[in-house]
Amino acid sequence: MTGSAKQTRRLAADAEGIGKAAEILASGGLVAFPTETVYGLGADARDGEAVARIFAAKGRPSFNPLIVHVADLATAERYGVFNRTARSLVQDGWPSSLSLVVPLREGSSLSPLVTAGQPSVAIRVPGSDLSLKLLRAFGGPVAAPSANPSGRISPTTADHVLSGLGGAIDAVIDGG
Repeated sequence: MTGSAKQTRRLAADAEGIGKAAEILASGGLVAFPTETVYGLGADARDGEAVARIFAAKGRPSFNPLIVHVADLATAERYGVFNRTARSLVQDGWPSSLSLVVPLREGSSLSPLVTAGQPSVAIRVPGSDLSLKLLRAFGGPVAAPSANPSGRISPTTADHVLSGLGGAIDAVIDGG
């Protein structure tokens, strides 16, 4: 994080909180949100400055690619190339915690920071209803590694997120 610490907002896991989180993402901010496994730290995957803030907040090396979360397969296909095998896997396996690494679609609007300059992208449709609501409200791809300082245990509560990243991110959706 650069500059002074910011006040991290705790948002409710309701329509209002999800709407506010989507606004924060759209303005280039960072939002932690619960997935079906751990909390993710999200930024607009098309916004290089927002993606760079993920690396800064986590203390994560920028040569380490990020997973892109999307709301559905149609959206995923805007950013990655899915052959028949990949499409079959995700049609049977999404939404879920399954991430697939596929070739990056030529002309993709994803920030090169997301893929660390690689010709492939890790992408998933999360199985969490709350995550899907956020992705639909935002309307775009969200780069989202785990919401913890690099090398630390992945957080499973909003309090864990605030303990590790409070002051470095804009908001956390408290999923209980």
